[in-house]
Amino acid sequence: MKTPRSRLLALRPALLSDALGKAGAMDHDMRCWSANWRMAGPAFTLRVHTADILMVGKALSDCPKGSVLAIDGQGELNTALWGAITTECARRKGLAGIVIDGAIRDVAQIRRDKLPVFARAAVPNAGGAEYRGETGITIQCGGAVVNPGDWIVSDEDGVVVVPQDRLEATLEIAERLRKVELAIQRQVALGNDLGTLLRYDELLEGKAAAGGLPQMRFVKK
Repeated sequence: MKTPRSRLLALRPALLSDALGKAGAMDHDMRCWSANWRMAGPAFTLRVHTADILMVGKALSDCPKGSVLAIDGQGELNTALWGAITTECARRKGLAGIVIDGAIRDVAQIRRDKLPVFARAAVPNAGGAEYRGETGITIQCGGAVVNPGDWIVSDEDGVVVVPQDRLEATLEIAERLRKVELAIQRQVALGNDLGTLLRYDELLEGKAAAGGLPQMRFVKK
């Protein structure tokens, strides 16, 4: 029997976003800085005080193997919360990946690493170590809400968050969408017109008949 991880890795995040109602994606500037874009794992969440790394090492120690460490750095781009040493520790521990709403440093080394590391920016400055953060809570990361245990999936397109309580339903829809997408691709490869396949003319006629504005539809009633 396939595991949730294997099923998620067989799907592109774009299909998962479609299955979530064209939602779930983190912001477009959540960039992969390492040599591997592909990850899937349940989130272990951390919120840090702005520009403070005190809890990053503790969260790295507590984060279970196979999880994605998701860090809410409150979007601070001028202080690095992550670097080459923490990347190596996370890879050796068997984490699935790292997602940081904030900045990293040591890009030259991280770029060669196979552990997926996503963040908004890179900067030389390191954070302080003064304030206690929080783990195992609901956070904001990359413009998306992430709860502990939500699944985080990524590829070259970016990062998608699949809520834990919607995982099975999302997988089923995305797997059906993949079959439909493959069927359409086969038809296009045979020379068939995409507009005809997706019945665009019929859709446009229906929209025209409905009227351009909601107020116009009300008047017609």
